[in-house]
Amino acid sequence: MPRFCSSCGAQMADNAAFCPSCGNAVATTGGTATGPAQSRPAAAGGLTDNVAGLLAYLFIPAIIFLVVEPYSRNRFIRFHSFQSIFYAIVCIAFNVVFGFVLMAIPIVGWVISFLISLALFIGWIVLMIKAYQGTMFKLPVIGELAEKQANQ
Repeated sequence: MPRFCSSCGAQMADNAAFCPSCGNAVATTGGTATGPAQSRPAAAGGLTDNVAGLLAYLFIPAIIFLVVEPYSRNRFIRFHSFQSIFYAIVCIAFNVVFGFVLMAIPIVGWVISFLISLALFIGWIVLMIKAYQGTMFKLPVIGELAEKQANQ
């Protein structure tokens, strides 16, 4: 499982004690460094990175995390917030397009529309689980856009 620096979000080797990009020390547990979600403890009253990444997929928190400090400076949380927003846009577009087209076809269209909605819901759950695990799981097109936005 790839690891990322909690400060700058750069990918790191599994046994690295310092980030090769920014040089910050990485917290270790049992001799191995942990990923971004586990390396940064929650500030007083704050959220850990993995919990904030998970909550970002609930859409409204994604917008809040992009505005509120210290979350808006964290690349991991910014990435998941942007990916959540882009995924929501894609889901809405699919439901609008396929909703009108497939709902006009009795039974078969309804089943196909339901299956597409179910697949999008399962994808959303997978993204939440991956964020909670501390990984920056990128969807093919959406993930690249989210990563570009998170780096700005």
